[in-house]
Amino acid sequence: MPFQAEPALPHGTPTRTAVVLVNLGTPDEPTAPALRRYLREFLSDRRVVEIPRLVWWPILHGIILNTRPAKSAAKYASVWTDQGSPLAMWTARQATLLQGSLGERGQRPPQLLVRYAMRYGNPSIASVLDELKAENATRILILPLYPQYAAATTASVNDAVMAWSMRQRRQPELRFVQRYHDDPLYIDALVQRVRSHWMTHGRGDKLVLSFHGVPERSLLLGDPYHCECHKTARLMAERLGLKPDEWLVTFQSRFGKAKWLQPYTEPTLVKLAREGLSRVDVMCPGFTSDCLETLEEIAQEARDAFLGAGGRAFEYIPALNDRPEWIAALAGIALRHLQGWDIAPANEAALDAQRKAAVAMGAAL
Repeated sequence: MPFQAEPALPHGTPTRTAVVLVNLGTPDEPTAPALRRYLREFLSDRRVVEIPRLVWWPILHGIILNTRPAKSAAKYASVWTDQGSPLAMWTARQATLLQGSLGERGQRPPQLLVRYAMRYGNPSIASVLDELKAENATRILILPLYPQYAAATTASVNDAVMAWSMRQRRQPELRFVQRYHDDPLYIDALVQRVRSHWMTHGRGDKLVLSFHGVPERSLLLGDPYHCECHKTARLMAERLGLKPDEWLVTFQSRFGKAKWLQPYTEPTLVKLAREGLSRVDVMCPGFTSDCLETLEEIAQEARDAFLGAGGRAFEYIPALNDRPEWIAALAGIALRHLQGWDIAPANEAALDAQRKAAVAMGAAL
């Protein structure tokens, strides 16, 4: 495999350090052709679908890519914005705000660059890394926007970065953030998001914390995702002062006929409604940006299922998106992993002061 040509950098070009936020991805537009391209890339990833190619390829290319794109395009169209995909919009904003936050902490932009990439779709991980290398970024921190580690998400990002690295003659130093499911700043951001919603909309009878599902087989083979989701939820419940019967964990977005992590979100909501639960609040802590899975699957489909089964009120608590306390959390996580790379060490007292300021600002919004 030939190496890529090295960028032509003038002698004396200063080296830079970069942070790349990586999210799952999104189609370029809510149309069947765009969804077909996106789903082909997504569902061809061996980390996402571990079925042998001999079995999976006829299903993917003979059935799924001929039937699913049009249906998925209609769902995307229901949440699309003037700025495009919600996930792309929020991810881009998070990168911009993180750049500003790190600058306020004395990290001397443009020496420190912040970019975002998508594991599937655009901007691709490879294209963003190429751009950073052209700007002489010799140290790059990869920060997936997946708080809980899973082989199908975090490890897949690592695979894509290393595949790009294998094509480089002059490789940059690379660091990877693997997880932050129990990071105090991340938990603070989630808790403040819930409290802020309750202050405005009141509090429901039960808080349902819905995480993206993965096949149960992943758990049995040693994937830590299930445990990390439960730890995030437990830490949230403790901070919110919830009793055991006031919250629960569910898993959404099941695909195919295999057994996935349970309990499933929508059937659980239907069961709660039929048992007489009047109002439910649903939050998706594993999604740091609102996207199809939160805005359509939960705020639309799950809501309709709960109300259709007899529930009287359904409140979706939005994702962290661009809330100040979440940007403060991202900055804190990034700075801890950047230490030693010619970056000023994180001042814990200063971080704590900025976190409290961000929380206060979020409560005032």
